[in-house]
Order: sequence, then structure tokens, then C-alpha cells
Amino acid sequence: MARPPSRRSHGVSRFGAALILSAGLWGAGLFRYAEAIPTTVADAGVKTDAIVVLTGGSGRLDEGLTLLEQGFAGKLFISGVYQGVDMQNLLQAYRDSPQDLNCCVAIGHAVDTINNAIETAQWVRENKITSLRLVTGAYHMPRSVLEFEQAMPGVTIVEHPVFPAHVKQEDWWAWPGTTGLIVGEYNKFILAWLRHRLIGLLK
Repeated sequence: MARPPSRRSHGVSRFGAALILSAGLWGAGLFRYAEAIPTTVADAGVKTDAIVVLTGGSGRLDEGLTLLEQGFAGKLFISGVYQGVDMQNLLQAYRDSPQDLNCCVAIGHAVDTINNAIETAQWVRENKITSLRLVTGAYHMPRSVLEFEQAMPGVTIVEHPVFPAHVKQEDWWAWPGTTGLIVGEYNKFILAWLRHRLIGLLK
């Protein structure tokens, strides 16, 4: 006579089913996240009070300085500059006459995206900024916008992604380096979203 399934086997089965369901939801969310990564610069002609560049990827600072020179905003804030780096030396690496930009450029020293948003929010308040153009890598944009919207509600944020050559957004799953980058950003986005949800519940 066959034994009835034990409670332990039922528990293992439920755990396995929950694990498969969670993996499926995570995978579906990953592809949805990848589809949300911008592929173009929307609102390319819109002017804002300021431009904010998040350092940490190729092409970001150069794009921000170009936007400032083209008159898309009157101020530029560079968030995430390494401690000890002088602004004059920083700008010298990108422009022949950095002294012409000293009046319009400020820097911060955030070490991650959370603190990018915090130090930018403080600068925004001090300078009475109501709109900004956010320059960062396209793959980094969804999480950056999430943090910035939470840190400075009421400020209009115009997304201005840059597209590093090494990040292959089209058919991203076929490129191991890009896959790892997007998976990492997706996981960080989930944690950031959960953190803000928890903070909202505790308020």
C-alpha cells in the first residue's frame, strides 16, 4: 500500500512552484524593463533650467557640455565626480577653454545613483531649478529617473540618454556583456522600487 505524501513533500512542492513562478515573473519583468530603456532622445529640442550629468559612463560629460554650449540650459551640474578632482582639471580634459564654463558649471561627489539624486536635489533647491535635462547612459536611465522623481517631486525631468558603443541594446540578450549590464540594472531597479514603496508605506 502506497504511503500518502508527507507534509514535507507538500512543502517542497509548494516551494518549487513558488520558485518557478517567481523566476517567470522576474524574467518577464526583465524583458519589459529592457523594452523601457530609451533608444532615442525624446524632446531633443526642449530647453530646461539646468542640465544634470551623472558620471560613470562614456560620452556623458561631453554630451552635457555640448548641450550647455548650445544653449539648452544656463547651468550644468555634474554629479558623481571623484573626490579630489578639481573642476578646472575636469573641464580641461573636455574643452580647450574651461575657464569660459566656470560661471555655469558645478560639481558634486555622489558615489551612487541614490546620492546622485540627493545631491542634485539639494543643488536644485539652492538654485531654484524647476526643470532639468538628465544626461546618463540609456541603460541607467529608468533607475535614475525613479530616484530623481522621488528626490525632487515637482521638478520636470527631461530624459537625455547617451548610447555607449559597447552597449548593444538591439538584441541585447545575444551579447553577454550587455546582458549582464541590463540584468544588473534591472535588479537594482527592483530594489530601488521596493525601497521607495516601503518608505511610502512607513510615512
